[in-house]
Amino acid sequence: MSVRGPALGLLLLLFCPAQVFSQSCIWYGECGIASGDKRYNCRYSGPPKPLPEDGYDLVQELCPGFFFGNVSLCCDVQQLHTLKDNLQLPLQFLSRCPSCFYNLMNLFCELTCSPRQSQFLNVTATEDYVDPSTNQTKTNVKELQYYVGESFANAMYNACRDVEAPSSNEKALGLLCGREASACNATNWIEYMFNKDNGQAPFTITPVFSDLPTHGMEPMNNATRGCDESVDEVTGPCSCQDCSAVCGPKPQPPPAPVPWRILGLDAMYVIMWSTYMAFLLVFFGAFFAMWCYRKRYFVSEYTPIDGNIPFSINASDKGGPTCCDPLGAAFEAHLRRLFERWGSFCVRHPGCVVFFSVAFIAACSSGLVFIQVTTDPVDLWSAPGSQARREKEYFDTHFGPFFRTEQLIIRAPYTPPHTYEPYPSGADVPFGSPLAVDILHQVLDLQTAIESITASYNNETVTLRDICVAPLSPYNQNCTILSVLNYFQNSHSVLDHQVGDDFFVYADYHTHFLYCVRAPASLNDTSLLHDPCLGTFGGPVFPWLVLGGYDDQNYNNATALVITFPVNNYYNDTEKLQRAQAWEREFINFVKNYENPNLTISFKAERSIEDELNRESNSDVFTVLISYGIMFLYISIALGHIKSCHRLLVDSKISLGIAGVLIVLSSVACSLGIFSYIGVPLTLIVIEVIPFLVLAVGVDNIFILVQTYQRDERLHAPSPFDMQSSGQLEFVFCSWAAARDSTSRHQAERNLPAGLNLALNFLRLRIMAPLSVTHFSFQVAVFVGVLSFSIAVLNKVEIGLDQSLSMPDDSYVTDYFQSLNQYLHAGPPVYFVLEEGHDYTSMKGQNMVKIAFLENLKGTETGDFLLVGAPITLSLLFSSTRIGFAPSSWIDDYFDWIKPQSSCCRIYNSTEQFCNASVVNPACVRCRPLTPEGKQRPQGADFMRFLPMFLSDNPNPKCGKGGHAAYSAAVNLLDKGTSVGATYFMTYHTVLQTSADFIDAMEKARLIADNITRTMNQQGGDHRVFPYSVFYVFYEQYLTMIDDTIFNLSVSLGAIFLVAVVLLGCELWSAIIMCVTIAMILVNMFGVMWLWGISLNAVSLVNLVMSCGISVEFCSHITRAFTVSTKGSRVERAEEALSHMGSSVFSGITLTKFGGIIVLAFAKSQIFQIFYFRMYLAMVLLGATHGLIFLPVLLSYIGPSINKAKGLTTQQRYRGTEREQLLNF
Repeated sequence: MSVRGPALGLLLLLFCPAQVFSQSCIWYGECGIASGDKRYNCRYSGPPKPLPEDGYDLVQELCPGFFFGNVSLCCDVQQLHTLKDNLQLPLQFLSRCPSCFYNLMNLFCELTCSPRQSQFLNVTATEDYVDPSTNQTKTNVKELQYYVGESFANAMYNACRDVEAPSSNEKALGLLCGREASACNATNWIEYMFNKDNGQAPFTITPVFSDLPTHGMEPMNNATRGCDESVDEVTGPCSCQDCSAVCGPKPQPPPAPVPWRILGLDAMYVIMWSTYMAFLLVFFGAFFAMWCYRKRYFVSEYTPIDGNIPFSINASDKGGPTCCDPLGAAFEAHLRRLFERWGSFCVRHPGCVVFFSVAFIAACSSGLVFIQVTTDPVDLWSAPGSQARREKEYFDTHFGPFFRTEQLIIRAPYTPPHTYEPYPSGADVPFGSPLAVDILHQVLDLQTAIESITASYNNETVTLRDICVAPLSPYNQNCTILSVLNYFQNSHSVLDHQVGDDFFVYADYHTHFLYCVRAPASLNDTSLLHDPCLGTFGGPVFPWLVLGGYDDQNYNNATALVITFPVNNYYNDTEKLQRAQAWEREFINFVKNYENPNLTISFKAERSIEDELNRESNSDVFTVLISYGIMFLYISIALGHIKSCHRLLVDSKISLGIAGVLIVLSSVACSLGIFSYIGVPLTLIVIEVIPFLVLAVGVDNIFILVQTYQRDERLHAPSPFDMQSSGQLEFVFCSWAAARDSTSRHQAERNLPAGLNLALNFLRLRIMAPLSVTHFSFQVAVFVGVLSFSIAVLNKVEIGLDQSLSMPDDSYVTDYFQSLNQYLHAGPPVYFVLEEGHDYTSMKGQNMVKIAFLENLKGTETGDFLLVGAPITLSLLFSSTRIGFAPSSWIDDYFDWIKPQSSCCRIYNSTEQFCNASVVNPACVRCRPLTPEGKQRPQGADFMRFLPMFLSDNPNPKCGKGGHAAYSAAVNLLDKGTSVGATYFMTYHTVLQTSADFIDAMEKARLIADNITRTMNQQGGDHRVFPYSVFYVFYEQYLTMIDDTIFNLSVSLGAIFLVAVVLLGCELWSAIIMCVTIAMILVNMFGVMWLWGISLNAVSLVNLVMSCGISVEFCSHITRAFTVSTKGSRVERAEEALSHMGSSVFSGITLTKFGGIIVLAFAKSQIFQIFYFRMYLAMVLLGATHGLIFLPVLLSYIGPSINKAKGLTTQQRYRGTEREQLLNF
């Protein structure tokens, strides 16, 4: 991973002669010291000299084109050794493309050893040198001109320009050209390699580019190989990853989906507007036709309407009972008798009923001792058997759980940007405010202080080093710290390091920064500083992970610094996990209390979200209790009718209200206890939602029971449908309490509280009293208009949950999320995991993976390309694939590492143990022979023999390809290193800000993996590739959210319909009308969600299902009262239904919930404010308006006819009672 920039400084070995004749040299051998360990070449004007035999292997390895005849060259063995040493770093990055490296070697072999040097090399400066060993005077070649064919230079550049450096996801030329790869070309690349200021070349060589002879020189213009050509019979062309010509035309991103539009407008808007207009036309057309028809019968349209006139909306139901009427009446009578007996038993034996009820409640509630509350976000948001959950378990088991992250985003808002002026030449470079040297020193102090934080756990001291990720442990114990300061080795002295004189600064931290952002894996920045860029932990620090707020790839414009401390996560090891959490607690406290007027810090620890959720829950407990308290207080006093102060306790029916509240609490406790008995864990959503739902259903039934009792002359049990939701406990307690609290029985209106009488009068006056078609038509038009609007925006409700909404308003994590969206330029890491079982040791298995990764993502079939070609080509289309960078590929770097031309893979010839490239020992020999077979990719036993060595090799200046830091966790070795198990290839998503971005990224990553799997299976494989990222387990639910919503709401409506049909006494049409009204409420809820910015997710879906249940309470009682009414017309039946049940619905649900919901608006939790206050308020208002306004109007138009059998039964039952007078009123 180390990259010595233009390390190509290999030019080193060059010595320069003045112009001579053909077949003559300009230098031979090495002379004086140029700088450091670099030497000048000795000038020599003469014919080439035969190479000693001990140099044959070297010349065959480096410059095989010169290995013929007596091998007469213009270089000695020492120069060949120098050439090899200085070609090591370019070899590591360019040898992956054989034709590129072939052309580069051609350039340097001709320069160093060509027997015809004098044709294209011209010495321009020399100096005398006295050899101290022989005391002979020699001449150093200090400067020379190298005439290079322009066509050769362009061909060499074209063959190398696409070569990737997999460990850093950068173009290799960006590391070897002294500038960004996009700014590199053939001439400035070669000029930089030959410039002594690059820190590698011993002296300056001036390249002169020309295809024609000039100044008496014949430019070196050897034949070249294109990157799509093979160098020899053994080596194939470059891979698609490193040669775009091999891949064919670049893939084009799929066209963006075309919005569905009609006449340039949103199609749904146009369709629903047209539908609504058509409805109004038909509806009012029918009204006008009816008005004209009525004119034929009346002198004036204002004459009272006769109920016997045909087609009148007030027409009475005539005729005898239908075939279904007796069935419904019989069913109703049976249920009525059943509940009358049960009610009578309860009233006559109250002590027994209360005792057994309390015993039952106690038994069920005792299950609360076994209660389990789920707070783990993974368990809350994903099912154990879901795909993302299974893939997470697989990843955690094979590679370990994803590390915990502690992250800071730092700005310097009060420090102005500055401009760096390179000396002696170069364009000015602007630098962002946090990259000022004094700010960097302050940030380094903060970083060092965080490293020094200690925590205590079980009387043991926990430090960052105890829990951090240290990839090179035990050889290197330094923690991984992803920080721009790691470019400066986390050292103040390195940050202040500069080279200059009394007048000018030639290189300082600006120079080093600009180099390191291009070559983060370099161990030498090749400037005059020669400082390493590789992090102290042994791995590269990619600029997109540590800088934020820059434009394009101009990292110097960064407006924020990002520091990340990865901490080990532990799979099923609670003890170690709690140690990490203890340190995180101290980290949070430290940063919260840290003060620096020059820095603005946003931060988050891994435990922050869970901590803030717990704090949020505790802080909102008081708000929720107030909400419940208001509802309980209202219930306790709203059931009575106070006539005088001395009868306050009796008339207020306070005991009845308290009994109702206790029933609600008991029902909640029983349900939670029963599920706790059977081991079903509870969630905070359940605890928060169930009381609201039970209050809505239970309180409404309490009001109905009490008001039914008050209205009846005799104590009759209410209808079965009216009490279906309240259950037996409510009936028992409320009937008993009502019997003891009520001292008299009066007509319903006289016994209702004054406030509820006023509400009822309002409803009658405003809604039902003006029962004219005009008022009805207006109401229907308004409700259908709202419905049409809601349908039009139905598909525009956003899916997902913004993670910042889960935080309290005053949470420091909210500020972190805002900074995250504003400054970060890299999304979460994503791993493409190839499951265990694939054969990597065979050529077929290697090619199978390569073909699969490329063919499905590129759409072309080529020969020998590298494994991650496909994700890399997809990264070019990041806007459509959400893959932001080329994946790091362990197998590609392994193949580069093991090449015999490289000095990376070496073993002791006696023990065959691994010998690191930094070891100087003649007993270390290359792992594979420098033969055509040795140059091929390793297979079989060779593949497995050297793979463990690669995964344990630490990067060093001689070999930057060591895989310990980058890939030790990416390859799962089995059977003591004799086979390869599961492996992964890591990259990053693009920046993901919204829920839609996260969902889209997961979908596209899965599509990529599925295509790879399919192609591998076509090639004979049978193992799956899947993507994994930490957020998948939370966002997978949204892939099926629409289907889940449709399914849940459909099941709810279906269940309501079936129950309504049965309990309404087989009134099919009544059940349909009621369900249509409930469906309208649900659709309108989506309209409110769109208007109010409420997204569709698990929380809102629960609320939608709950609104479906609460809507039943608003609609079912009105519908029930309408069906049992014996009035003569639909309008009269609708009026009676509303007058008898409207007050119960209005007071029992609407007012009860309204008071409690308003309090939620003051909650600190954004989730409470948005998903509870807003949605609960909407469902209550929509339910009340539809149940008390729209439904009676709809029933007055198209309600079912009177069930004659039920009507006769009702008349017989109430004959001779006060109710008979009311029925005939």
